[in-house]
Amino acid sequence: MNVTFVYPEVPDLGRLGSGRKEFPPFGVLYLAAVAEEYGHTVELIPVREDTKSLDLTASDFVGYSVASSATFSLLSRIHRRSTYQDRAAVLIGGVHVNLYPEQSLREFPAAFAGVGPFEKSLEGTIQAAQDRRQLAALPNVAHLDSAGRYHAGQPAGEASMAELPFPARHLLSDDRVVMTDRLAGTDLRMAHVLFSRGCPFKCKYCAVAGSQIHYQSGARAREELVDLSRRTAIDGFAIVDDNFIVNRHRVADIAREIEPLGLRWSALSRVDTVRRDLLGILADSGCIELKFGIESGSEPLLRAMGKRTTKEQITNAVRWASAVGIGVKAFLIHGFPGESATTTRETIRLLDTLEGRIDRLSLFRFVPLPGTEVYERWKDYDIHGTHYAPDWDGDWSKFHIHHNHRQWWGGPKEFSDLESAYLELAAYVSERWPDAAPE
Repeated sequence: MNVTFVYPEVPDLGRLGSGRKEFPPFGVLYLAAVAEEYGHTVELIPVREDTKSLDLTASDFVGYSVASSATFSLLSRIHRRSTYQDRAAVLIGGVHVNLYPEQSLREFPAAFAGVGPFEKSLEGTIQAAQDRRQLAALPNVAHLDSAGRYHAGQPAGEASMAELPFPARHLLSDDRVVMTDRLAGTDLRMAHVLFSRGCPFKCKYCAVAGSQIHYQSGARAREELVDLSRRTAIDGFAIVDDNFIVNRHRVADIAREIEPLGLRWSALSRVDTVRRDLLGILADSGCIELKFGIESGSEPLLRAMGKRTTKEQITNAVRWASAVGIGVKAFLIHGFPGESATTTRETIRLLDTLEGRIDRLSLFRFVPLPGTEVYERWKDYDIHGTHYAPDWDGDWSKFHIHHNHRQWWGGPKEFSDLESAYLELAAYVSERWPDAAPE
């Protein structure tokens, strides 16, 4: 069959609307690889805000990947305007659909949705695509019946990363696979990899919070990098896992396996999951930068966020990394409910103590992303603008974190005070990290 996956060009919420291409759509790339293993012809179609419609009449099976809630409205609009062959099956899936499957089916609109990890369900879904009765009975497939009633599919097991083929990078243009000026601020030729899935921590601003983490083995990680290097010359890679350094034994195994390759790399980590000895192993294996979600220098605010980290842990992680020659990039989130001039200045004081050890920094403003605890408990946090509120405007595209200056909580006085505090922090950041481009 001819299988087509449609996905938003920029899956990274941090750059949505910026025109900058970020890491490849790994969810789609794994599904595409699975479909190819079963002999299907696969096409990937990236779309942007200026995409009007698509001619999909050559496709037997079309899957829309809603990579974030912010891209739901875009993909829904394109779907409504596109043309299909009469018997084509159209499914929706992705992060937003997993969060709100029934609402997604009704608003998109589509008859079927892939819910949950879908690699094991994909081939059965493609084979049954032209028979609604068979499709409705499949695991991980939710649907609306002819009367418009919603039926949730039975959950199916998740494939381990060891069971999956390598991502179908060959379906992307070369400039989406190999990039420069992306690895720790260098001009190295680099690619992106995914060595784990999930994050067990429960930060209240994060939509992937509390999911089980699954790792590739060190041997498989090395095999993927060797395969990638064989296909195209690279100097390094960025690990784009939600939180790579959780299980220190698995991470050390990967680091030791990839060390002989001589590649330089970066990854995301929490400050409370690194240890001094592990950082030495990572540095030896080629790690040149770790990205830490510091978020705030106020411990009361960190507790409110569900971050459960301390200033001591932040300080230790940054200093240990710096000591072994690993660069540090810090992420800050300003404006979580409870943020004030006091908490903002605590952040500034913490950054002062780490002067010279943080090489790069990104400052983002708080946005209540759908699926997070703060979004779902919007009344408790006095959050405005969710789809649960009576004044919901139907605009999912506003839930992005690139230059988002909306008022999300509190009244006019709280917003005015918050804005003043943000401007103070942004000025501080711009002075010390001129390339930070505060949001």
